[in-house]
Amino acid sequence: MTTYAVEVVYRGIFQKRLSANICRGIVLAAHKEAKVGTAFGRYGDSPERNGIPAKFFAVVADTPLELEESLAKYEPKEVDVTICLDDTLCKGIESWAWYGLQSIGAITKPGGTLIVTSKQTTEALLEDIHQKDAPYNLAIIKGPASFSGLWVYKDDHTDVRILGALAKVCPGLVSLESYCKAIAEQWKSEAKLKSAQRSYEQTQLRPVEPAEGNHGALYSFDKPGWEEMKEALVISGIAPGTGFRGGEGGFQPGRSDVFKKFSTRTMRPVVNFETCTKCTLCWLQCPDSCFDVTPDGLYDANMEACCGCGVCADVCPVADCVTMVNEADFTDNSSQYEHYQRDKKGYLRWLGGKTATPKAESRSHGLHHWSQYQDEMVAAAKERSNDN
Repeated sequence: MTTYAVEVVYRGIFQKRLSANICRGIVLAAHKEAKVGTAFGRYGDSPERNGIPAKFFAVVADTPLELEESLAKYEPKEVDVTICLDDTLCKGIESWAWYGLQSIGAITKPGGTLIVTSKQTTEALLEDIHQKDAPYNLAIIKGPASFSGLWVYKDDHTDVRILGALAKVCPGLVSLESYCKAIAEQWKSEAKLKSAQRSYEQTQLRPVEPAEGNHGALYSFDKPGWEEMKEALVISGIAPGTGFRGGEGGFQPGRSDVFKKFSTRTMRPVVNFETCTKCTLCWLQCPDSCFDVTPDGLYDANMEACCGCGVCADVCPVADCVTMVNEADFTDNSSQYEHYQRDKKGYLRWLGGKTATPKAESRSHGLHHWSQYQDEMVAAAKERSNDN
């Protein structure tokens, strides 16, 4: 008897339906082989926060008793396959309080597989994915993140393409034939059936050794024991702010020590300090107080506190002063202002490179104009056609 578990790591709210469709498809396909399974969601501590990393699970077993035994736990402690629906999540996820920053695929079994939807190369993704103690396999489903917004579901075939890839990387879970039967019955779309079959044919595994990947340290926090807890319900407030970087000038707001927020981000703001008029709007309107006021009256976005919502870029009255750029274009959370102060000419060259020729695909939060959804669907169809 064998039990398989799959986790889907997704951007909260925006990819919830997509994740549910994938896990539901796994279970329905398993039924075609007389197996039993279940699918369920696991939110982070802020389930309604846009972009917060969250998870869906699918567990498949040969018998009901075996399935019941595996589900006696709150959630699977290890999975055969991790599916990452947004490549910026490869930098790590921080959706549970006190857990700190966890690597993507932290619970993937040795020899298991990480599937990522991305337009990046394997080598580029490995710059972000933290090293694991055991070897695993990496598979990329070529395409942008299916990130359409709260009320619109972008049916760009990501769901069935992942099912097709699953049949290739984990054939013991469910066969391609069973996935195809489930797709034909549930989606009733010949085009989606073909997309799943093409994904099966195109998916390639790249073995990853323990020495490969991001060498950066992950962080965690000690959880308080029951003897350390205060009486009644007590939520400690955040300390008031101080001067900029601890100095006397400017202002730096107090922030939570255990929730950095940056893993929520799919885009980040880059600031042209040369054209900034010091109007204060970005600082006032930022919902997370991520801007530090510098001694000379400029505003430096703290990249550990920034969730990438894009409000600063929307309210800035100066054209191209604040630009949202794909998070995949960055490798650290260092201060833009300090870079600017250290080397103004170099910073402006860096800024021009980030805003003019980003290496990753452009992104948007939700739909910003009426025809955007239709335009993106046409572009996605053309891209799939070119892939064939």
